[in-house]
Amino acid sequence: MKIFLTLMLAFAILISYSGLTIASEKTKISRSSNADDIKWIAKCMDDNKNEGQTVEVVRKYCECMVSKMDENETRSVTQWEKSHPKERKECDKVSGWK
Repeated sequence: MKIFLTLMLAFAILISYSGLTIASEKTKISRSSNADDIKWIAKCMDDNKNEGQTVEVVRKYCECMVSKMDENETRSVTQWEKSHPKERKECDKVSGWK
């Protein structure tokens, strides 16, 4: 029982830490981005948080993708990237996504 509780506590700490890391990385988003871009980058980061990449790589990828999207785009980055493989590959390279 003690082992189970210890594992549960460790898991809870890990989950809390990863959430704080993502939140702190979201604050590093380029100040030149407008409020709408920041919203889309944050959503993209949330959509990709479990893809096995570092938070920094995900942030760079999302910033790159949002910069390539039209200002009037209504689809999320996750939806848009599926129809734009060229841009996705470019942002993979820029961000270091593996």
